[in-house]
Amino acid sequence: MWFLNPRSSIEDLGRVKFWKALGAEFLGTAILVFVGCGSAASSPVPTQNMDAFCTRVGITFGLTVATVVWGICNVSGGHINPAVTIAFLLTRKISLLKAVLYMAFQCSGAVAGAGLLFAVVDEKTFQGPFACNGVGGGLNNMQAILIEAIITFVLIFTVFATCDGKRCDLKGSGPLAIGIAVLICHLAVIPLTGSSMNPARSLGPAVLRGDHCWKDHYVYWVGPMIGGAVAGLVYDLIFAADASLRKLGECASSDDYEPDEERDNDVKQPRV
Repeated sequence: MWFLNPRSSIEDLGRVKFWKALGAEFLGTAILVFVGCGSAASSPVPTQNMDAFCTRVGITFGLTVATVVWGICNVSGGHINPAVTIAFLLTRKISLLKAVLYMAFQCSGAVAGAGLLFAVVDEKTFQGPFACNGVGGGLNNMQAILIEAIITFVLIFTVFATCDGKRCDLKGSGPLAIGIAVLICHLAVIPLTGSSMNPARSLGPAVLRGDHCWKDHYVYWVGPMIGGAVAGLVYDLIFAADASLRKLGECASSDDYEPDEERDNDVKQPRV
């Protein structure tokens, strides 16, 4: 099968652009966690004014994602999220090795960003929630997984729509559209799950804060990864400009992965 083909993956290692992309993913995810989680960690106790908390955190995460994607999409595609990367892997847009290393650098960047945040906050802030995600609103974990899967589906579907190089009807800013998707999902479900939609974002604060942050941590991997995988396949096989029955039939057997620089006419970065 295409994703077991070692040739394309090994060839990636010899490209300078590949290593620049890994660095961009590390930096971008670190910025996302430091700024986004910083807005949550430094906010007043959410129960005192939940609407203001959701608005502040949602806007911060949405605009931060838009800004980071704008800054690094020409280098790495601006994934900054393992759920985005798994969707690109399943739709044959990146190699297996690239996907694994992207996720490793995203998670490392998230921990680094959380570490920087820890370095600049006081002890009281660190001993609080410290922007860790948690299941609330009387939900069980299966409901939380479903919520995270749905909001991640919205995000990844938007990402794929902005990256569809064969569409000619799109106007405006792709990164801003992605940021808006993050914003609306945060506004909708922060009181329920914290609105992670990004396993790396949840991992960073959990590594630094520990203890109770690990209690439901698997929710923030299972939900987003399922939602991202489904969204990528649904868009690519049904809604993409080049979607067809032939493409659907070749999904699992095709060995058509090519490095990004060789596919510039097929898969474009988000429009800026």
